Amino acid sequence: MSQETTPAPGEAGGTGRSAGPLDEVDRRILDELVRDGRLSIRTLAERVHVSRTNAYARVERLLRDGVLTGFRAQVAPEPAGLGTSAYIALTIEQNTWREVSAELAQVRYVEHVALLSGEHDVLALVRAPDNATLRDVVLERVQSIAGVLSTRTWLVFEEFDGTQSPWE
Repeated sequence: MSQETTPAPGEAGGTGRSAGPLDEVDRRILDELVRDGRLSIRTLAERVHVSRTNAYARVERLLRDGVLTGFRAQVAPEPAGLGTSAYIALTIEQNTWREVSAELAQVRYVEHVALLSGEHDVLALVRAPDNATLRDVVLERVQSIAGVLSTRTWLVFEEFDGTQSPWE
């Protein structure tokens, strides 16, 4: 199957065109791949009740259309040595999103960044080994990025994934 295709930080997530609507088989394929991205095409085809050729063509189309953006391992942060998680809300200068996001993408321990509407402009998920490292990430790295006016930090005490897939 194809490689992962993720847009660069600060770039729009698509080409400006929408992929065609997903049918029931596409949604079942997505549900199965979200549960286990290592499924072989043969097993996937069996689970969604289509031929291998059909399953392969659909997965390739979903990749080409940007519906599927890749396949990756899910890592549990705590057992991997990242026991401190926090959401960092940033207020940034107007029109600095591209520059700020490019810098945030280079900060170690920043896992995810989103542009927001509302009180804050940017939300970043940081996973660090400990509170001292988190402090350094926020105070030394993030707050020193040109365009960042202020930050607000929320520690994560517990987290879980939802149980209801939107693809079922």
